[in-house]
Amino acid sequence: MLPRILMINIQYHQTNIGELILGSYGEQLCMLDFRYRKMRATVDQRLKNKTKSEFIEQNDAILHRARQEIDEYLKGTRTKFDIPIIMLGSKFQESVWNALLAVPYGETSSYLELSRAIGNEKAVRAVAGANGANALGIIIPCHRIIGNDGKLVGYGGGLPAKKHLLKLESNVIQYQKSLKQSG
Repeated sequence: MLPRILMINIQYHQTNIGELILGSYGEQLCMLDFRYRKMRATVDQRLKNKTKSEFIEQNDAILHRARQEIDEYLKGTRTKFDIPIIMLGSKFQESVWNALLAVPYGETSSYLELSRAIGNEKAVRAVAGANGANALGIIIPCHRIIGNDGKLVGYGGGLPAKKHLLKLESNVIQYQKSLKQSG
């Protein structure tokens, strides 16, 4: 049962991959998404409906922490997020998002592999839809999902942002490996 809070605090945050919209509900982050994505209205409405709340542009400690963690991630100094999150979706969507959380930093997976991870190999299209409905992008790493053929496929922030995030993670992993080898 969700606590009865009548607002989702939101803030906008400009980054090198685009402008993000961050949202907190209570003491948890409920949204870290691209401000100008095609599904913006749909995602926003789902969050409002699930929480029976409205958006208010107001800062708070969770949003401040989210900006700090995302900036550290984008600088390559953070590989794991510590901020508390709340997933607001259907049980199926949440199962997909939990499977996404299991995709390690610097690695990729496919919709088919995610379908297998949730125990429903035939749900590839539904998994793709849940992936696209993710309101906590980057933290729930939908950017790590590529096509079965190894090609980049859709991303709420656009393919250039997805490519940037995958390259960032790959570079950090390579740097960490080189440090281990030289140490």
